Amino acid sequence: MKRILLVILVSGLVATTASLNGLAQTRTAGQQGRNTATWTMPRTPDGRPDLHGTWTTQTFTPLERPQRYAGQEFLTEQEAEELTKLLTQDGVDPLAAGIFGASDEERRKRAFQNNDGIHYNNSDWLTTSQRKALSSRRTSLIYDPPDGKLPPLTPEARERAAARRAKIGLDSYENRTLQEQCVIWSHEGPPMMPPPYNDALQLIQTPGYLVVQREMATSPRIIPLDGRPHSTAMVRLWNGDARGHWEGDTLVVDTVHFNDKTATLGSSDALHVVERFTRVSADRILYQFTVDDPTTWTRPWSAEIPMVQTEGPILEWTCHEGNYGLVNILRGARNVERQAAEKAKAPSAR
Repeated sequence: MKRILLVILVSGLVATTASLNGLAQTRTAGQQGRNTATWTMPRTPDGRPDLHGTWTTQTFTPLERPQRYAGQEFLTEQEAEELTKLLTQDGVDPLAAGIFGASDEERRKRAFQNNDGIHYNNSDWLTTSQRKALSSRRTSLIYDPPDGKLPPLTPEARERAAARRAKIGLDSYENRTLQEQCVIWSHEGPPMMPPPYNDALQLIQTPGYLVVQREMATSPRIIPLDGRPHSTAMVRLWNGDARGHWEGDTLVVDTVHFNDKTATLGSSDALHVVERFTRVSADRILYQFTVDDPTTWTRPWSAEIPMVQTEGPILEWTCHEGNYGLVNILRGARNVERQAAEKAKAPSAR
């Protein structure tokens, strides 16, 4: 049924052109090398900005600002250029952790440490034709609070996080992570976070709906744009209950009624996410979101991620960990337990 709906929605897309929205231009401050002076906003037949297409959110910019850039909201042009040169070389690991905030001495070392002898070589298998680099000169995706950090957790949130950690184990599939069970991925959203890889997404737009199909996701998000109210709070969903509306040339998506298992960065079922999609150039959409959950953080926080146009199509992606991978994870745990028991029974070496 989902495939049929997607086909119907795609068939209604036709792009036309109209004027550029000046407000969207101002929000590109800090973005790298995007000249919108001669660009004209493409529009759908109903006059709305055309968001459809294939995009990527890949970036080495971290969610929170590293200590290296404390008090610095944007990289200088020289800093961005030097870091981009390093990140886009052959042999750089797209999953290199901490490279953005590492010291000058550590950056090159971390960039090329891409083969741990167990998994495949990330620089060969995960590097895309459009190399992962920096999508803006921001030093963190978070721009509010101004320090680029997540607000402090509430006492309730700390207790909840400890209880969730205590439940994770290797006794059964029931206490493995949701990602291993192929229920939901933490980056799916809302809010949509850049995953470590497989970070393309397709937007399909009609007058009544926006469909967001992420490359690595369990199911598409189908967002009504027709003014209908939110559903009852008695129904709690993995991706929440989303409703979209236009504010000028920006599409605003309001999502509530999450369940208590989604746990975005430790959130609860009180999570409330507001997303904003603004087309700012021929190859960019500015994606911004504000997260509010008074039971988790002491204040709301906001971040932005440029969506950069990329090649399509997105091919079907299927999670298999819940089929055979999870079985092998548990089998491995039983094997480790058996080896430990046998070692405990063995006589001490003389």
